[in-house]
Amino acid sequence: MTVTKQLVEPDATSFSRHGTVQAGDAQMKPEIFLPDDYRPAEDEPFMNDRQLEYFRRKLLAWKEDILTGSKETLAGLANGARNLPDIADRASEETDRALELRTRDRQRKLVSKIDAALRRIENGDFGYCEVTGEPISLRRLDARPIATMTLEAQERHERSERVHRDD
Repeated sequence: MTVTKQLVEPDATSFSRHGTVQAGDAQMKPEIFLPDDYRPAEDEPFMNDRQLEYFRRKLLAWKEDILTGSKETLAGLANGARNLPDIADRASEETDRALELRTRDRQRKLVSKIDAALRRIENGDFGYCEVTGEPISLRRLDARPIATMTLEAQERHERSERVHRDD
Protein backbone atom coordinates (compact mmCIF):
# COMPACT_ATOMS: atom_id res chain seq x y z
CA MET A 1 0.00 0.00 0.00
CA THR A 2 1.44 3.35 -1.05
CA VAL A 3 0.52 6.61 0.66
CA THR A 4 0.95 9.79 -1.29
CA LYS A 5 0.94 13.20 0.29
CA GLN A 6 -0.82 16.00 -1.44
CA LEU A 7 0.17 19.57 -0.80
CA VAL A 8 -2.95 21.62 -0.24
CA GLU A 9 -2.57 25.35 -0.46
CA PRO A 10 -4.90 27.40 1.67
CA ASP A 11 -7.60 29.28 -0.15
CA ALA A 12 -6.33 32.72 -1.16
CA THR A 13 -9.59 34.29 -0.06
CA SER A 14 -10.24 34.99 3.60
CA PHE A 15 -12.43 37.31 5.62
CA SER A 16 -11.13 40.10 7.81
CA ARG A 17 -12.68 41.10 11.13
CA HIS A 18 -14.41 44.04 9.40
CA GLY A 19 -16.37 41.84 7.01
CA THR A 20 -14.21 42.60 4.01
CA VAL A 21 -13.18 39.85 1.66
CA GLN A 22 -9.44 39.68 1.17
CA ALA A 23 -7.99 38.06 -1.94
CA GLY A 24 -4.23 38.01 -1.58
CA ASP A 25 -3.25 41.59 -0.85
CA ALA A 26 -6.31 43.17 -2.43
CA GLN A 27 -9.39 43.85 -0.34
CA MET A 28 -12.82 43.81 -1.91
CA LYS A 29 -15.70 45.41 -0.08
CA PRO A 30 -19.29 45.25 -1.11
CA GLU A 31 -20.39 48.49 -2.77
CA ILE A 32 -22.03 50.76 -0.21
CA PHE A 33 -24.86 52.93 -1.48
CA LEU A 34 -24.46 56.50 -0.35
CA PRO A 35 -26.99 59.17 -1.36
CA ASP A 36 -25.44 62.37 -2.75
CA ASP A 37 -26.90 64.40 0.12
CA TYR A 38 -25.76 61.98 2.87
CA ARG A 39 -24.15 63.51 5.96
CA PRO A 40 -23.12 61.46 9.00
CA ALA A 41 -25.56 61.96 11.86
CA GLU A 42 -25.13 61.61 15.61
CA ASP A 43 -28.19 59.33 15.84
CA GLU A 44 -26.66 56.51 13.77
CA PRO A 45 -24.10 54.01 15.08
CA PHE A 46 -20.65 55.61 15.23
CA MET A 47 -18.41 54.74 12.28
CA ASN A 48 -20.91 52.44 10.61
CA ASP A 49 -20.29 51.38 7.00
CA ARG A 50 -22.07 54.43 5.55
CA GLN A 51 -20.07 56.87 7.67
CA LEU A 52 -16.81 55.15 6.80
CA GLU A 53 -17.68 55.23 3.10
CA TYR A 54 -18.62 58.92 3.37
CA PHE A 55 -15.24 59.80 4.89
CA ARG A 56 -13.36 57.50 2.49
CA ARG A 57 -14.93 59.27 -0.50
CA LYS A 58 -14.30 62.69 1.05
CA LEU A 59 -10.63 61.87 1.63
CA LEU A 60 -10.18 60.43 -1.87
CA ALA A 61 -11.77 63.51 -3.48
CA TRP A 62 -9.54 65.81 -1.39
CA LYS A 63 -6.46 63.83 -2.39
CA GLU A 64 -7.45 63.94 -6.07
CA ASP A 65 -7.87 67.74 -5.91
CA ILE A 66 -4.42 68.14 -4.38
CA LEU A 67 -2.77 65.84 -6.92
CA THR A 68 -4.47 67.63 -9.81
CA GLY A 69 -3.22 70.96 -8.48
CA SER A 70 0.29 69.55 -8.13
CA LYS A 71 0.32 68.39 -11.75
CA GLU A 72 -0.79 71.84 -12.87
CA THR A 73 1.94 73.44 -10.76
CA LEU A 74 4.62 71.20 -12.21
CA ALA A 75 3.43 71.95 -15.73
CA GLY A 76 3.44 75.67 -14.95
CA LEU A 77 6.91 75.54 -13.45
CA ALA A 78 8.27 73.61 -16.44
CA ASN A 79 6.73 76.05 -18.92
CA GLY A 80 7.38 79.15 -16.83
CA ALA A 81 11.17 79.21 -16.99
CA ARG A 82 11.55 82.58 -18.68
CA ASN A 83 14.63 84.71 -18.87
CA LEU A 84 13.37 88.12 -17.86
CA PRO A 85 15.76 91.01 -18.48
CA ASP A 86 14.41 93.16 -15.65
CA ILE A 87 15.93 92.12 -12.33
CA ALA A 88 12.83 93.15 -10.35
CA ASP A 89 10.58 91.03 -12.60
CA ARG A 90 12.93 88.09 -12.25
CA ALA A 91 13.00 88.45 -8.45
CA SER A 92 9.21 88.68 -8.32
CA GLU A 93 8.82 85.57 -10.48
CA GLU A 94 11.36 83.67 -8.37
CA THR A 95 9.48 84.62 -5.19
CA ASP A 96 6.22 83.40 -6.73
CA ARG A 97 7.86 80.10 -7.71
CA ALA A 98 9.31 79.62 -4.23
CA LEU A 99 5.92 80.29 -2.64
CA GLU A 100 4.23 77.83 -5.00
CA LEU A 101 6.83 75.15 -4.23
CA ARG A 102 6.42 75.70 -0.49
CA THR A 103 2.64 75.39 -0.85
CA ARG A 104 3.00 72.17 -2.85
CA ASP A 105 5.38 70.75 -0.24
CA ARG A 106 2.78 71.38 2.48
CA GLN A 107 0.19 69.69 0.29
CA ARG A 108 2.51 66.72 -0.25
CA LYS A 109 2.62 66.30 3.52
CA LEU A 110 -1.16 66.61 3.59
CA VAL A 111 -1.47 63.78 1.05
CA SER A 112 0.52 61.52 3.38
CA LYS A 113 -1.91 62.40 6.22
CA ILE A 114 -4.84 61.62 3.92
CA ASP A 115 -3.25 58.26 3.06
CA ALA A 116 -2.81 57.55 6.78
CA ALA A 117 -6.51 58.37 7.38
CA LEU A 118 -7.51 56.02 4.54
CA ARG A 119 -5.39 53.28 6.16
CA ARG A 120 -7.16 53.93 9.49
CA ILE A 121 -10.49 53.47 7.71
CA GLU A 122 -9.29 50.12 6.35
CA ASN A 123 -7.93 49.07 9.77
CA GLY A 124 -11.06 50.11 11.65
CA ASP A 125 -9.26 52.79 13.70
CA PHE A 126 -10.70 55.83 11.89
CA GLY A 127 -12.73 58.23 14.00
CA TYR A 128 -11.18 57.29 17.33
CA CYS A 129 -8.69 59.41 19.23
CA GLU A 130 -5.18 57.99 19.14
CA VAL A 131 -4.54 59.33 22.66
CA THR A 132 -7.73 58.54 24.56
CA GLY A 133 -9.45 56.00 22.30
CA GLU A 134 -12.67 58.03 22.52
CA PRO A 135 -14.74 58.78 19.40
CA ILE A 136 -13.83 62.01 17.61
CA SER A 137 -16.92 64.16 17.01
CA LEU A 138 -18.52 63.83 13.59
CA ARG A 139 -18.48 67.62 13.19
CA ARG A 140 -14.70 67.65 13.74
CA LEU A 141 -14.16 64.77 11.34
CA ASP A 142 -16.36 66.40 8.72
CA ALA A 143 -14.36 69.63 9.01
CA ARG A 144 -10.96 67.87 9.22
CA PRO A 145 -11.18 64.20 8.20
CA ILE A 146 -7.48 63.67 8.89
CA ALA A 147 -7.96 64.45 12.61
CA THR A 148 -6.41 61.85 14.89
CA MET A 149 -7.39 63.35 18.24
CA THR A 150 -10.52 64.62 19.93
CA LEU A 151 -10.69 68.38 20.26
CA GLU A 152 -9.85 68.14 23.98
CA ALA A 153 -6.84 65.88 23.38
CA GLN A 154 -5.63 68.17 20.59
CA GLU A 155 -5.90 71.22 22.85
CA ARG A 156 -3.93 69.44 25.62
CA HIS A 157 -1.31 68.44 23.05
CA GLU A 158 -0.96 72.00 21.76
CA ARG A 159 -0.75 73.42 25.30
CA SER A 160 2.05 71.00 26.20
CA GLU A 161 3.86 71.88 22.96
CA ARG A 162 3.70 75.57 23.89
CA VAL A 163 5.03 74.87 27.37
CA HIS A 164 7.95 72.81 26.04
CA ARG A 165 8.66 75.30 23.28
CA ASP A 166 8.97 78.12 25.82
CA ASP A 167 11.67 76.19 27.73
